Amino acid sequence: MDSETDIAIVGMAGRFPGARNVDEFWQNLLQGTESIARLSDEEIIAAGVSPDVLTRTDYVKAAAVLDDPGHFDAAFFGYSPGEATTMDPQHRLLLELAHIALEDAGCDPDRYRGPIGVFAGSAMNTYFLNRGLEDGFAENYIPTLVASDKDFLATRISYKLGLRGPSLTVQTACSTSLVAIHLARQSLLNEETDMALAGTVSVRVPHRAGYFYDGSGVVSRDGHVRAFDAAANGTVFGSGAGVLVLKRLADALVQGDRIHAIIKGSAINNDGADKAGYTAPSVNGQAAAVAAALANAGVDAGEISYVEAHGSGTPVGDRIELLALTKAFRNFTPRTSYCAIGSVKTNVGHLDAAAGMAGIVKTVLALQHRRIPATLNFTKPNEEIDF
Repeated sequence: MDSETDIAIVGMAGRFPGARNVDEFWQNLLQGTESIARLSDEEIIAAGVSPDVLTRTDYVKAAAVLDDPGHFDAAFFGYSPGEATTMDPQHRLLLELAHIALEDAGCDPDRYRGPIGVFAGSAMNTYFLNRGLEDGFAENYIPTLVASDKDFLATRISYKLGLRGPSLTVQTACSTSLVAIHLARQSLLNEETDMALAGTVSVRVPHRAGYFYDGSGVVSRDGHVRAFDAAANGTVFGSGAGVLVLKRLADALVQGDRIHAIIKGSAINNDGADKAGYTAPSVNGQAAAVAAALANAGVDAGEISYVEAHGSGTPVGDRIELLALTKAFRNFTPRTSYCAIGSVKTNVGHLDAAAGMAGIVKTVLALQHRRIPATLNFTKPNEEIDF
């Protein structure tokens, strides 16, 4: 049943490990492809990593990478080659995807009458740190700042594409994608915007490089993500990006838009001090957020057939997430063993600020095709999780 607070996803674009667009992404998901690359010593050295690390037993030669993450059609967007070279590749990639997403939505910003907002976020600019750009920072302060800093991500997109709605850079670490979507939804419901782009990006530099396993369980010791599995030992961080174009459902229906999916509700909160440490999740905080989102959507948990989870593949995090989901669902239904759960991180790794974007694009595609892709690397349930 449609609600006046329903939001339609009318456009999508994405670049994910092993996939140059959302169609390739879907095919990889269907085929059960693990798009976490196994890197050769030659690739790692070519990326600029010291050869000294290659023989270390704690160095994992795996990464979730993009094809040609630095390629950019500078002239199309009115940049000189020199300007493009100094620009954070995350800014370049998200600008391209914003343009593609608007095309997918059938929107020409120059002809669209209402305000179009941008809510965007990125990971840390590691390109700046690894390409020696800080050497010219004092002499070229303003140009370097505008090309490199997160603060200019959303407004760059608005400037280059001629978008006149609110333009906000959103930064909440791993939850950036879903918070950006939540804020875009609020902006639409408050009628600040008639259309909103929610986009996030992560491009890690050096790109085709591994990482150090520290034994803490945060990063995987073997380069595989095993969400909810007894053998889960950590996650693999990587690169990816995606943009959604959103409209109020009522407007999308009147204007004859193609609707990919509908967002019924959303909610955000914070754990405060109710957790073991700053980076640790809490059961109560997550459960409260899930319950609030369901209430906001006017949906009973008993109607939910699938949850695309955070599913980072860490033994503690997976357990806490399932406890929180169970606690939230118990507010609505006593039913058990009826709702599927999965995590795209087993396919593409943890994409930092773009992690939630990979998850929501996967879920939209699953709804469209009426198929739930397999969660990979699962053989035996985590004994600490009561499925």
